[in-house]
This record gives sequence, structure tokens and C-alpha cells, in this order.
Amino acid sequence: MNVIGIIPARMDSSRFPGKPLKRIHGMPMIGHCFHRTAMAPGIDKAYVATCDLEIYNYIISIGGNAVMTSNQHTRASTRTAEALEKIEIEMDSLVDVVIMVQGDEPLIQPETIGKTIPYFQDQSIDIVNIMSCLETKEAFENENNVKVVVNNSNDALYFSREPIPSSWKGWKEIPRFMQTGIIAFRRGALINFNSMEETKLEKIESVDMNRILENGGKIRMILTEEITIGVDVPDDLVMAEKLLVNDHAMKGYL
Repeated sequence: MNVIGIIPARMDSSRFPGKPLKRIHGMPMIGHCFHRTAMAPGIDKAYVATCDLEIYNYIISIGGNAVMTSNQHTRASTRTAEALEKIEIEMDSLVDVVIMVQGDEPLIQPETIGKTIPYFQDQSIDIVNIMSCLETKEAFENENNVKVVVNNSNDALYFSREPIPSSWKGWKEIPRFMQTGIIAFRRGALINFNSMEETKLEKIESVDMNRILENGGKIRMILTEEITIGVDVPDDLVMAEKLLVNDHAMKGYL
């Protein structure tokens, strides 16, 4: 199975402009994400997909692989799909599985990324997404954390920035799952996603995976016990730096 990792990243974040190049332990955040993706078991090669020359040049400077993409993308998944097309032309071969790793989650463990790959041995599964537990009420209610509810097979039912499922009977005993920035696609599923129009609930929630659900697709969710943080604001960067102090993966590249 030919598996690649693609990390979509851009400088123009509305909540934290320029965040991919903000430093954590002396290294730009996008560097952490690239190295950790490249270290993931089962990934043949990792790439950063960006519309910004600053990010592209940085990744090339550290010996990484980067692809320039359009600056018109509103979704990470569509940027990833464009990068895939360019990578396949360069490789002169088709990829089997693409693992999209968000460029603002520097705590993601390489082993967690690799956990998605075995699920593609099941031909009924086309998309796999890692989820983690939200431990506090504050995190559960934070709109920057995308929540997901799942069925008995751990397939996603819905993604929302609201705290779902409802906590009207109390929040401590309910399943509080957060979508992480690791989404693996079978090649055809990513190409198909890119061909679809944006959907109503996708726009309302600003969650691209709702496009799949609204069109009747299936997304298998995998629970990880690892701590993950999406860096959305400067305070998140400070927290990420603290949590990475004794990180075993970082010792392998920094």
C-alpha cells in the first residue's frame, strides 16, 4: 500500500495570522508537524501543501518536501486534494492512501498518525479520522474544538462546534469526543470529496467532514488517549510548548 502524508498550511489564519512559522522550542510549528508526520509508521513520504512561499521555502530548507497550491482554498481537504494531484504527477504513479495532518497540531504523535493505515484493509472504509477525549467542561464548550458524536461502530454521526451530545443532564458522564487534525482518505474518497460542492452544514459548522456525512458517506473514528491541541490562538502555542517539554517524538528530530 502506497501511503503519503500531506500537511496543509497557510499563513493567513483569521484567529492567529502567521501561526505555521511561530516557534515552539526554537522550531516553527509547521516543522514539528512535518517531522512528526514523516516519522509515522507506514508513511512512505510526507509533504507540506501551502500557498505561501515563506512556508514552502522553510520546509525545503530543512530537507523536507513541499508543494505550492492555490490561495483560493477555504478547506484543508481541498488543498490536500490539489497537492495530491501534483504529487502523483511528480511520482508518475498513483497513491493508495493520503493521510492529511493539520499543520497546527504539533503534539500529534507519529504512532497515532500510523494507526489509521490498517483500517484500509477493510474495503468498506474510505475515510478514517482520529478523535480524542475532551477532559474539561471548558474544552467541551470551546467552539475552537470540533466535537463529534459516533454510532455503535464508531462511525461519525455529526460534527459540531457546539458541545454535543447535549449536557442538559450533566456533562461528566457523556461521551465528549473531539475531532483531531488527522484524517486519512482512500485516494478515490479524497478525489470524490474535492469534486463535491460545499454543503449547508459544512458551511454552518465550518467543518469539512460534514460534507461527507451530508452526502451519505461514512467516516470511521478512532479514539486516541494521546493529548492533542489545535493551536488556534497564541495561548494555545504557549500550552503546546509546555506539553512538548518531555515529548519522546520531538527528541527524534530536534
